[in-house]
Amino acid sequence: MAKLQPGTKIRLAPEDEYTHKPDAAQNYNESMYFNMFDPVRKTGGWFRLGNRPNEGYAEMSNCLYLPDGRVAFMYARPKITGNAAMDAGGMKFDVIEPFKRLRLSYTGNVVVLANPLEMADPAQAFKSNPVVPCEVVLDYEGVSPMFGGETVKADGTPLDLDPEKSFAKAHYEQHMAAKGHFTVGVERFEVSGFGLRDKSWGPRYWQAIHWYRWLPMNFGRDFGMMISIVTNDEGKQRQGGMVLKDGTYDLIESCTIESDWDDNWYQTALRAHVRTESGAEYDVEGKVLSLIPLRNRRKAPDGTDLNTRITEGMTEYRCNGMTGYGLSEYLDQIVDGKPAGAGH
Repeated sequence: MAKLQPGTKIRLAPEDEYTHKPDAAQNYNESMYFNMFDPVRKTGGWFRLGNRPNEGYAEMSNCLYLPDGRVAFMYARPKITGNAAMDAGGMKFDVIEPFKRLRLSYTGNVVVLANPLEMADPAQAFKSNPVVPCEVVLDYEGVSPMFGGETVKADGTPLDLDPEKSFAKAHYEQHMAAKGHFTVGVERFEVSGFGLRDKSWGPRYWQAIHWYRWLPMNFGRDFGMMISIVTNDEGKQRQGGMVLKDGTYDLIESCTIESDWDDNWYQTALRAHVRTESGAEYDVEGKVLSLIPLRNRRKAPDGTDLNTRITEGMTEYRCNGMTGYGLSEYLDQIVDGKPAGAGH
């Protein structure tokens, strides 16, 4: 987490688990995200629902990594008329007990990709691969404290944000245990494992960040990490995250990430070094098992085409003699045909 500016504080309350009254900003977004990976079956996925009530639609993503390397995926922009619930496009998030228990469900279709890299051309990928029914039901249990919240002024009033340059005004994360099942066509997978979830709200454009590296991972119920490097278009960088150990968070003070790449600038492996506020240091190695490239595009007010690439890799991690699973999520603005953070 970035250092707080003088005169600000972090606010987080149980009611933040539910939806908020939208800001006036046209690009107001409220999203919930979950991932989970079964370390025995080496399968799992991630799930996101982002309400954009002032624009009249939600962003829904469902991504499942199957044990044989296939990826089942669906993205949709279902219409919504308000921000009353996280329930759109067949995906629903229920808060059973704030900060402790949540439930995720999805009923709809997925496209099954034998070669997930084909999603670099979404129209062709959906035409040339089978689309089958899918169901996901997962129960989540918090295994950590909460990390983050809304940065507000010392008196509790909101900060002034420029919606054009905003990614979120509030954001929190939590490591989780999860169990349930998902079905892909006639295949059924009973899963039990670990993951991370986050919640954010406020004005958002995917183009507000030049590039970032986000590494959520779990090595079991009592050991996990989230490593984050975020860079703006001026080259300024924020390093942060946290290490979960024995039920408490040790915040990351500094970190480095070194990545290996293929010819498309997709990450294939990585090495991270972390130093926490307590002085502990960790070396983490990651091997990408399966990766799907996604994108977000829009036109700037001056008519410029903006293109954001987000590569989502199911990743096997090693640290302190332990093996765990999670994601390597790399977001880059595409500049002159090349990812902005290529080589980082």
